[in-house]
Amino acid sequence: MKRFGESIGRFVTKNKTLIVIVSLILLIPSFFGFVGTRVNYDILVYLPEDIETMKGQKILEQDFHMGSFAMCTVSHMENKDLLDLEDQFKRIEGVEKVVSVRDVSGTTIPLDVLPENVTKSFMKGDTQLMMVTFKDSTIALDAIEKMRAITDDKIVKIGGMSASTLDTSIVADSEIIIYVIVAVALVLLVLLLALDSYVVPFILLVNIGMAILYNMGTNIFLGEISYITKAIAAVLQLGVTTDFSIFLYHKYEQAKKKEKTKEKAMEIAIGDTLVSVAGSSLTTIAGFLALCSMQLTLGRDIGIVMAKGVLLGVISTVTIFPAFLLTFDRLIVKTRHKALVPSFHKVKNFVIKHYKILFISILVIAYPAFYGNIHVKNYYNLTKDLPKDLQSCIANSDLKDKFDLVATQVVLVDKNMKNNELNEMIDKIENIDSINLVLSPSQLSHLGIPEEMMPNSIKSIFESDRYKMILINSTDEVATDELNAVIQQINQIVKSYDPHAILAGEGPCMNDLVTIADQDFQNVSIASIGVIFVIMLFVLKSGSLPILLVSGIELAILINMSMSYYTGDVLPFVASIVIGTIQLGATIDYAILLTTKYLENRKQGVEKKHAMDIAISNSASSIFVSGMSFFAATYGVGMISKLNMIASLCHLMARGAIISMIIVICIIPAILLVFDKVIISTSVGFKQVKLMEKGEDSYEKI
Repeated sequence: MKRFGESIGRFVTKNKTLIVIVSLILLIPSFFGFVGTRVNYDILVYLPEDIETMKGQKILEQDFHMGSFAMCTVSHMENKDLLDLEDQFKRIEGVEKVVSVRDVSGTTIPLDVLPENVTKSFMKGDTQLMMVTFKDSTIALDAIEKMRAITDDKIVKIGGMSASTLDTSIVADSEIIIYVIVAVALVLLVLLLALDSYVVPFILLVNIGMAILYNMGTNIFLGEISYITKAIAAVLQLGVTTDFSIFLYHKYEQAKKKEKTKEKAMEIAIGDTLVSVAGSSLTTIAGFLALCSMQLTLGRDIGIVMAKGVLLGVISTVTIFPAFLLTFDRLIVKTRHKALVPSFHKVKNFVIKHYKILFISILVIAYPAFYGNIHVKNYYNLTKDLPKDLQSCIANSDLKDKFDLVATQVVLVDKNMKNNELNEMIDKIENIDSINLVLSPSQLSHLGIPEEMMPNSIKSIFESDRYKMILINSTDEVATDELNAVIQQINQIVKSYDPHAILAGEGPCMNDLVTIADQDFQNVSIASIGVIFVIMLFVLKSGSLPILLVSGIELAILINMSMSYYTGDVLPFVASIVIGTIQLGATIDYAILLTTKYLENRKQGVEKKHAMDIAISNSASSIFVSGMSFFAATYGVGMISKLNMIASLCHLMARGAIISMIIVICIIPAILLVFDKVIISTSVGFKQVKLMEKGEDSYEKI
């Protein structure tokens, strides 16, 4: 690997100008790829396609041309104006149907003629309900935006899942640039203090910025990415890959003191960097790819983008960054200053002197950390964490307060089901607690509206060539235990009349999301630990070290998650699933760096405490700068984001970076010292020598 790295180094030093030019040219297609990548804001799209609810969504789109729908409240509007508004909505591209109670009565028949059960469900005082269906969910957002443009938001309020998704996209898109600016500013501050040149931090961040744009630009080949991925990918890539560039810069400066030319020094630096970074970057990439094991394909979305980002980060570190360093070497030398990195001398002495006490302390901490981790509360309704002043939130609140419309389910039954059976089934559904509205053509007939009186626009909403559709509203909140219990009751009733019936809609989809998320949490944890364990077996050539180091970082993860429990925080479910894998993949390299230094000295026969002294001295500063960079990249975003999903993820990553850093500097050394004999007996490269050094066995390299 080192020879391969030095051959890359020779190429880079000979072609540094060409590399700079090509790297800048590649930014052009990357920018267009970034702009051209579609962003998805609907989490439910990532549910497995083969589950019943998603099959139901496809049927709604294909048979009923209803990819999604919106519920609107219309206040202070005359009959004629309401029907005119419907016509305007119908002319918007993507809108399939627009229906209100006025479509039954028109402008000539008084509403008093209609049954009270109908009017009270669709009218409250001077406010009326309007339902708008969209051909598919992909164009629903544009359609709602146009609907908002032609209405007064005080008179017409547009609610529902698609409206919430639109507002999510507006907030996310408005904040992403701010995320990057804040992250870059805070990381720059860390690097200006930690590195010994005022120019290098800018070069380093330009290099990482280019790698980030390459990564985001190549996402166009994936077709689309989620808004969560788009929001955190740049920040996370910045935090995770900064230490690669720092490592190369330090190696370059060390080599310059020994070599005659800066070009030769860079060749050696690139070779050393590839040797050291290869293992740690592989574990990070593997950690992100473990997210692909999630049934919720959002994990695959985040995993592939971030794994690709780390790979591009490594490539840019050993090509573009060296080319820039060589180009601006004179300026770097002119702007030298003393690096302000804290000395870990006292920490090191304390850790080595009291390593047994520290080891016992982690055994004491482990149980409350584990207990807190498994009792952290999650929420699944991601629309609830949107700012309350958004138009969709105001509309949904209006729907709830005036009409008790909270969670809408859709039932699809065989078209040949007789009306009397259908009405009998509906009667049973209406008797379920919290069900306050059930809509179907047969039900309208049952309430006293003759079928011939109903316009075809209403009939076609509820019937297709294969299915009859029933809309059911519950007053229970989406993604709650109460609504999930109601969904189970509805499902049992419906299947007793039609075994092939399908229950779909936001409520059932969220119910599946809860079930799948619980499974994913277990699967992702096992997958990430397993794949990183295997890679570490080859990197460290030890049977015990992967267990010990992964255990140390897993303890950091448990502490991080348990703090949310003990502080009473309720986390978005995605954060609980992915944070462990992200923290493990991003910070295990801290442990690998310290352990590698320790092993090098032990293999040379150095007594274990002295070997640890050297290891901490040589690695603590690098771990500190890396951890603080990761913290800086994520903490600021967590503080400013209006989207709780993004804020929670970034808070957890920032806190996890600090906890992992402390664990690696203070606890991992204690673990290595306690299990020193086990490590040596299970690792390649040692043989025991019957010598005693300060009461310890001494070992020498084979």
